Amino acid sequence: MTALVQKVLDPAWGSFNLQRLDGQQGDGATLALTTVRMAPFGGGGRLVHVANSPFCERCPPELLAALTTTLPHIPPNCHLLLTSVNKPDGRLKSTKLLQKAATVKPFPRPAVWDSRGQRQMVQRATKAAGVTMEPAAEAALAEAVGSDSGRLAGELEKLDLYSDGKRITTAAVAALVGTTSQTSLQVGEALLHNHVPTALHLLDELLRTNEPALRIQASLVSQVRGWLWVALMTAAGEKDAQTIAKAAGLGNPKRVYVLQRQVQGCRPQRLQQLLTALLELEWALKQGTPPRQAFREHLLPLAQGRQGR
Repeated sequence: MTALVQKVLDPAWGSFNLQRLDGQQGDGATLALTTVRMAPFGGGGRLVHVANSPFCERCPPELLAALTTTLPHIPPNCHLLLTSVNKPDGRLKSTKLLQKAATVKPFPRPAVWDSRGQRQMVQRATKAAGVTMEPAAEAALAEAVGSDSGRLAGELEKLDLYSDGKRITTAAVAALVGTTSQTSLQVGEALLHNHVPTALHLLDELLRTNEPALRIQASLVSQVRGWLWVALMTAAGEKDAQTIAKAAGLGNPKRVYVLQRQVQGCRPQRLQQLLTALLELEWALKQGTPPRQAFREHLLPLAQGRQGR
């Protein structure tokens, strides 16, 4: 993202010609299609970035029609960047259309538990952006953004501006970067142990720092799904870590032993009920239920004693 910004934008006109929109919020995706057809102000080009792009996941007919109309009319000096944490759905007409008209690049992200991989992602991003950081600042930033490469790019831009081209310090990261992504992992662990009030408190903290509710929910689903696979296969008598890791979608079989310790004594039925609650939570959020209300409505029943360990 940083390299693309430097390539496309004239620094003198960057604030006018760089737009960042969330494809899951309001009419962000539609607005992006309108904006990218506008000629840039001043020198350089225009860059419109749609995070959480819906085009290759759930693209309704009206959005597909707008995309079909827009793509042939994007000026040569205007660029539409679509990013998503999910793999494009190759069955969709919109995905097939974009595959013909656009450049598609996968950017594998480290797992939410892979702190070493997250640190390496920060190091690659700082090198690409041409900025330097104190080692402790790298570690703090990696802890803060986790596996979210999109957020990493934005935080690096802020830190570089704040530091005025000088080496980025730990103090700068503490001053500018919000709550760590690890909090979402702590939410999952609290729910695993049926500490629902603690989980709701952590969720409130995340929401207060403007963490998107759907991003929190997606992180929790990934976490619980991994636990469920491990619990089910262990209960069935499977002992081979590689077999369990493959079924659970884990890149590192050693992670299986960590998950087995976490779910020890937890019935698979409870994890299934927790996963069901999180999927129902996703539906409620996408229907417009306020995040704080949605989390309480779908997670508080877990504390009623019906889903014990």
